[in-house]
Amino acid sequence: MIAKHQATLDAAVQALHGRTFFAAFPENPSPDIYGADADAQGREKFAAMRGQHFAELQQGEPEGWAGQEESPYEQVSLDIKYPFYSPATLVANAQETFAEWRKVKPALRAALLTEALEGMKSRFFEIAYATMHTTGQAYMMSFQASGPHAADRALEAIAAGYEEQTRFPEETRWEKPMGKYSISLHKTWRAVPKGLALVIGCSTFPTWNTVPGMFASLVTGNPTIIKPHPKAVLPIAIVVAEVQKVLKEHGLNPNICQLGVDADDHLITKELAEDPAIKLIDYTGGSQFGEYVESLKGKTVFTEKTGVNSIIIDSCNDLDKVAQNLAFSVSLYSGQMCTAPQNFFIPATGVKVGDTQVPYEEVVQKLSAAVTGLATNPKAGAHVLGAIQNPATHERVKQLSFDGGRSILAHSTVDNATFKNARTCSPSIFEVDASRVEQYSQELFGPIMLVIKTKDTQESIRLAAQLAREHGAISCGAYTTDTAIKEQIMDEMSLAGTPVSFNLTGGIYVNQNAGFSDFHVTGGNPAGNASFTNPEFVIKRFTWVGFREPA
Repeated sequence: MIAKHQATLDAAVQALHGRTFFAAFPENPSPDIYGADADAQGREKFAAMRGQHFAELQQGEPEGWAGQEESPYEQVSLDIKYPFYSPATLVANAQETFAEWRKVKPALRAALLTEALEGMKSRFFEIAYATMHTTGQAYMMSFQASGPHAADRALEAIAAGYEEQTRFPEETRWEKPMGKYSISLHKTWRAVPKGLALVIGCSTFPTWNTVPGMFASLVTGNPTIIKPHPKAVLPIAIVVAEVQKVLKEHGLNPNICQLGVDADDHLITKELAEDPAIKLIDYTGGSQFGEYVESLKGKTVFTEKTGVNSIIIDSCNDLDKVAQNLAFSVSLYSGQMCTAPQNFFIPATGVKVGDTQVPYEEVVQKLSAAVTGLATNPKAGAHVLGAIQNPATHERVKQLSFDGGRSILAHSTVDNATFKNARTCSPSIFEVDASRVEQYSQELFGPIMLVIKTKDTQESIRLAAQLAREHGAISCGAYTTDTAIKEQIMDEMSLAGTPVSFNLTGGIYVNQNAGFSDFHVTGGNPAGNASFTNPEFVIKRFTWVGFREPA
């Protein structure tokens, strides 16, 4: 097994160091890559799961069955039931596997988990339809984000954990010269896992945001319980089933990796998180619950929480291309991405485009027109915006208003030719006065775009950096042709722990982070305390312990 996957792991480790493009799993759902019938088979397998019990898990007899998922495209229940286990049962099962899993060498753990990703690859299309009908992501995003991109992020975590656990020799002969004689010791070291791990998933990216922590804990020897959001279980349940399948095939206890779902009337996240046996917690979601998780004593916690992402527009060469790029960024998955931009800082004096100063109002109208054009384009709207995952997000957009602000573009429904009952909403645009910081200093999740008129670019930079420092930010976009301004933005935003994408106008957007190259979240501001995948993301999951004796 190690030999089978060694080349993949070596390439992944090399990619971690080089930060250049690397993808072990092709993102194009082409029949030439995945087979002529792969899409149809995936759709059929997903359809066959509806109204059934998910019986693939190998965790023993369940204590009940539960399921709450609803399709945002159909607004009807998927009626899939998952085996329910109490927190005490999940923890006890995991504890039974700890001695077994921690004794497996890091290289073999890495190989087994890479093998599980191959099983996941065979189900990318099935996972894509499961993601569509739990999150509301459009088909292409569902395929890419929950399939190949998630698998690459998982491999990234495996590779990082594998490298850090094999960085030092397992044993060595240590000699200290003492003049006429020397002292010789035989020294050995072990990478010792922290204990049981818990991964708390979110409703919008149930695999992409879950697999980094999941595989980082598993590869470092920690039995792991996956606790998905009750509205988005199926995509990650399929991944857990594939991991369990590989574990069992190689004579290991499948409970090394368990799925723990909420009962319909019994939420289990807090019980699991507070259990003394749980030593590691990964969390993605709202800041309030994230801060609770971070406050738990005796735990090593990795969080990705909410943030306020900004766009700073100072100057550019082609305003129309800028507007098109930003319209797509705001519209992609209806703004339901942790990296989606929200606050657009534009100087009252307008934006310099080439040698021309374009007035503020014209800049705003170009942005509005670009958003409208995309949302009303029958070939693009539904395929970009997808559907709204949570009815509360839809209500937030409909009810939103700002004291003293003005509405620039009202939201509207987006027609979906395939799903007539899809819960959709195009982006709305509001102008907010720069002095009313309280109105734009929190994340307004969903397709909401705030335009903040500032005195000048200096104020734009100051406010964007202040928001990141005080409230967190995961992404930032900036447009400037002035090298001094660019350096200032880099300096200020780096101190605020926020990466910046400059002058994007083509087929790459501020929302997107590439595995093996981009660090997702920095851990340097309130939007999260961790970054995947940097070395700290894996080395905090185990400790080095040494042993020595006379040689």
